[in-house]
Amino acid sequence: MYLTDAGRRIARAIRRGARRRALSVCVATLAALGTLTGVLVAVLSAAPSGQLDAAGAGQAARGTSSSALSPFNLPHVRPATGNAPVLPGITLGAGAHLLPGSNVPASRLASAARQASVAPLHRTLQADLLIVAPFSLSGGLAAAVARLPGVVATERIEAVRMRVNGTYTAVLGVDPSVFRSFAARPTGASNALWQGVAGGGIAVSYTMGTLDKIPLGGMVTAAGRTTKKLRVVAFGTLGIGGVNAVVSDATARALGAPAANAIVVSVRLGDFTAAAAAAGRLIPKGAGVEQLVSLVATGTSSTGTSSTGTSSSGMAGTGSATTPGVSTGSINVALQAAMSRRGMPYIWGAAGPTAFDCSGLVQWSFAQAGIRMPRVAADQALSGPAVAVSQLKPGDLLFYHTDRTAPTYISHVTIYLGNGWMIQAPEPGMNVEVVPADFGTEFAGAVRVNAAQAAAVAGRLA
Repeated sequence: MYLTDAGRRIARAIRRGARRRALSVCVATLAALGTLTGVLVAVLSAAPSGQLDAAGAGQAARGTSSSALSPFNLPHVRPATGNAPVLPGITLGAGAHLLPGSNVPASRLASAARQASVAPLHRTLQADLLIVAPFSLSGGLAAAVARLPGVVATERIEAVRMRVNGTYTAVLGVDPSVFRSFAARPTGASNALWQGVAGGGIAVSYTMGTLDKIPLGGMVTAAGRTTKKLRVVAFGTLGIGGVNAVVSDATARALGAPAANAIVVSVRLGDFTAAAAAAGRLIPKGAGVEQLVSLVATGTSSTGTSSTGTSSSGMAGTGSATTPGVSTGSINVALQAAMSRRGMPYIWGAAGPTAFDCSGLVQWSFAQAGIRMPRVAADQALSGPAVAVSQLKPGDLLFYHTDRTAPTYISHVTIYLGNGWMIQAPEPGMNVEVVPADFGTEFAGAVRVNAAQAAAVAGRLA
């Protein structure tokens, strides 16, 4: 299952001597939701044979601490702070147009067609937890969860894994009038998107639509237990890790989804952990509770001045960045693995060994060091404690959000190399590359990988 985002041709800007930032676009691939069967992508190869010269000494790049020394022969650079927008091209199907006045690309075909009425958006809720099972969950369970202390709202939905446009992804079946409150604000506010979904169409994530070259207003094949041709009515990211498509509950059931096999839950910030534990005690055997909030601090400026900003959830990564999580030797193995992939192509949803998307590169590289990582960028942001930019070390993960339909969603990940550099799998048509680390306004924060924490997150999604 795939999700996600990031930037534009940094390497070309560097070659031109330009200072403006252009972070490459990338999508993360999601493991199966809850206890639903299967993990989408397996690590397919052994450790790479490529070796790089180590340089263990030198001074840190200006703007970072001495702890950021690179183990590779990389020159010292000043990290970038540019803010160039990232707006991948949109392919329009015949007769489709972008609707004005919205950040969400939607087809005129969706708004013009005769559709069921959809209630307006009255409020926006954070989707914090997802209770999911391979069977229907009762209305009584949803009501019991709703009564838990700290729970703001619940809604029963369908959550399944199926092929869309030939690629496995997570698809939600929803009541558009109600569920739109749980979506990222720009997506939730798009009347055309929810009217199109209510009318039997499919809305795909902004990144899936643009990177997989899906024609807006065109048709895709959705293949669950049954197969249907669905019109793509909009590109809008829901802001839920790994979910790249949404249809009506009726359409989801027609595709073979178990009716109401999932419950999305919004909780008050202070009651998050308690609500998750309490919900876990209520659910039946075979069901699971998944955390949906990305806990990553926004970090600091590249000048090294400390700040304590947090993500849209208001929460920072758990644990302490000073607590040992992965040995230096293991980090060096992961970095060597990542560097050995330079020049290999970006392919949306690929996880190696010869092609990658952004989170696929992270997962594969750390796997070569025996470290199990989750598959989605938003989940990888939960794989360790938050760390300030001034304290970055090689092997730390840098996160970004550039999706205009879900501005606070973690949609791109890179690996910090030290000396002001990072390695990333960029966008289609480009290859894995080493570029200056970017700390512009789309930088979402950094984490230091903790092996046990990363494995625990990955295990919940297996």
